[in-house]
Amino acid sequence: MKLIDLHTHSTASDGTLSPAGLAAEAAAAGLAAVALTDHDTVQGLPEFLSAAAAGGPELVPGVEISTERPGGGPMHLLGLWVDHHEKGLQEGLAWMQRVRAQRNPKIAAKLKDMGLAVSMEEVAALAGGQVGRPHFAQALVNKGLVANTAEAFNRFLKRGAPAYVEKQRLSPGQAIGLIRGAGGLPVLAHPALLDMNPAVLAELVQKLQGQGLMGLEAYYSQHDAPQERRLTGLATRLGLAVSGGSDFHGASKPDIRLGTGLGTLRVPDSLLAGLKQKLDS
Repeated sequence: MKLIDLHTHSTASDGTLSPAGLAAEAAAAGLAAVALTDHDTVQGLPEFLSAAAAGGPELVPGVEISTERPGGGPMHLLGLWVDHHEKGLQEGLAWMQRVRAQRNPKIAAKLKDMGLAVSMEEVAALAGGQVGRPHFAQALVNKGLVANTAEAFNRFLKRGAPAYVEKQRLSPGQAIGLIRGAGGLPVLAHPALLDMNPAVLAELVQKLQGQGLMGLEAYYSQHDAPQERRLTGLATRLGLAVSGGSDFHGASKPDIRLGTGLGTLRVPDSLLAGLKQKLDS
């Protein structure tokens, strides 16, 4: 059985491998397919797709869009096989980048008020592109203010922590519309992390399906076997495609390995047929 990984990140958002480096790593791992799904951006896709090689993995152009969860907080949607040139998708993501750009100085100001001097210039230099909370976390590590990025998030940057700043997000329906408008397949990312009662989650998924959702990420680094089975069963009952991926970020999340996640993840390449069939339906 060959494996696939349809949820990864590069230096175009908050990963540590370049888009081309990610493609090379997937080839070295023997994957049948890998998707680049950077946060709220498709800027890495041209480099990623240009790294395609004969005999290497299928390179799937994707994106991960942060949306507003019903009741508040983030909920993520993956778009697979998106056309990154499509105008509507580009405009929607550009709006999200502007929102990010407005949020980041507020995070820096909160850290400064707590005596943790992390400048936007330092964080931008670490990012080399799109700035996000992981880059603030790394800056705190580099200054010796925390032991690691996990501590930085837990103490300062996660939702509810003192340096957290809320941001505007698209609604799930808007994000699904952007993905489908770009010819892509919208997939609800890591549903078990929403920490919902199974019946409540099923109700949410059905609502999203009515708005155009086409798949569920049943296989994920932090999903256990019972969760995989429940989500696969839910997808089957609703006629949704089943997807899976590691959420690989490289050195910033060293425990998560490309293709195998925390070491036990196995996303079979047999899922590709169902995903592509759903995409073409």
